[in-house]
Amino acid sequence: MKTTKQAMREAHQLFRLCLVNGGLDEARVRQVVQLVLQSGRRGYLALLSHFVRLVKLDYDRHTAKVESALALPDDLQAGVQAGLTGIYGPGITAQFARNPALIGGMRIQVGSDVYDGSVQSGLAALGKSFGITNSNGHTLSADRH
Repeated sequence: MKTTKQAMREAHQLFRLCLVNGGLDEARVRQVVQLVLQSGRRGYLALLSHFVRLVKLDYDRHTAKVESALALPDDLQAGVQAGLTGIYGPGITAQFARNPALIGGMRIQVGSDVYDGSVQSGLAALGKSFGITNSNGHTLSADRH
């Protein structure tokens, strides 16, 4: 039976095989998964779980989730996309979504980076500084959704 370290090492090797010009090639990812499934070798589930984790992390690093209280006009979306491209490089893709709970402003998440300029987070931070708690008895916090 394979050890976790071996499965992780092989998953990294397979992941590197799927990179083309610094970006992940979806066709190669599908091909690798199919080949590993067809092989039926020992430890293939552990190998695939590590491989899928690496693919998800790469996807999160190259996808910006942009939320705003109202739908953003096309020119503002283009400006946000251009700003993200300037920071994260040309491989970044923005996904725009409407979230009325933000009240106003915008929240952007790229991988583990979060830029929160929403009214909701401002109010939560203000409430926390005054020690105001919500109806559940918890202190309001900006990172709760």
